Amino acid sequence: MNIDTASYPSPREATGEPSRLLLQDTFGRVARDLRVSLTDKCNLRCTYCMPAEGLNWLAQEKTLSDEEVCRLLRIAVERLGIRHLRFTGGEPLLRRSLPEIIAFASSLRTDEGRAPRTALTTNGLGLDKRAAELVDAGLDRVNISLDSLDRHRYHVLSRRDRLDDVLASIDAALQAGLSPVKINTVVMPGSNEQDILPLAHFALRTGAQLRFIEQMPLGPPEQWDRNIMITARDIVETLAKDFELSPSSTPRGSAPAELWTAVERDHPHHSGEIGVIAAVTHPFCGDCDRSRLTADGFMRNCLFSRSETDLRSLLRSGASDEEIMAAWAQGMAEKKAGHGIDDRSFIQPQRLMSEIGG
Repeated sequence: MNIDTASYPSPREATGEPSRLLLQDTFGRVARDLRVSLTDKCNLRCTYCMPAEGLNWLAQEKTLSDEEVCRLLRIAVERLGIRHLRFTGGEPLLRRSLPEIIAFASSLRTDEGRAPRTALTTNGLGLDKRAAELVDAGLDRVNISLDSLDRHRYHVLSRRDRLDDVLASIDAALQAGLSPVKINTVVMPGSNEQDILPLAHFALRTGAQLRFIEQMPLGPPEQWDRNIMITARDIVETLAKDFELSPSSTPRGSAPAELWTAVERDHPHHSGEIGVIAAVTHPFCGDCDRSRLTADGFMRNCLFSRSETDLRSLLRSGASDEEIMAAWAQGMAEKKAGHGIDDRSFIQPQRLMSEIGG
């Protein structure tokens, strides 16, 4: 499959040296990281993400075409200062043209004259068969979701019996050189807190980097209770039972995870970094550098935003790059200081996580 980029730039594009903008908000934060959802569909039904019956998936005509995705990628990287691209879903491996989109992204050049860093967030189903192909296309890194090593608990949480497929994909990603391979684990009360230590041992011994994530209010409303959630502090206290922990020397920058150097008490030669993402109890909004595109072409300036900027309508009405850039920049300028989860006025976004993109 080839993506037709012959129509770029758009018919109303001005000639001469292209203009540039920064995606900067009123608090001085500049977006350098773009999360691109390629589909809202998923082949799991994780309890904290969506109902058992799934969702009303987007109609094909509402989803951005490959050409539309690539045009927005080009504008973001070459005109708006984006340096990092992460492809998400739903489940991005369900997008047949994923290798071609990654290859196109890798052909772009940032304001620093480099190819943008590319990453994939996936549930891992089928990655074992495609890892080498995606690396050849230009993929740099991968995050794989894994909430339990226990077959029964994995089945209950994901509503699918696919643990072996995920483990095979982690191994394939490591073999393909997608370094570091990161494992994302959402920790939930009464569900998988007993998996914290087994997952940590597994990650250190396989060479993956584990990232524990506080559960956020982005799934079915009844699945989240601020008063009983497993916090970052709970996670670190549990890890300290089996590991010597010390703050990592790796600069955090705008990354969401606080990194810890972990050494197994009983086997000191097993060591590595473990991340903890405390988006609820210790939000990192002040350092956020993200912009988001949904699969149907709306820009979101925050994961928890209740407003969006419609870029799809601009694309399909023949808007110039400058018009799209201006709308995108205006939407980012309106970004709030923080997500406000602990504010009494907080209202969960209308869209669930799989509809927004991870």
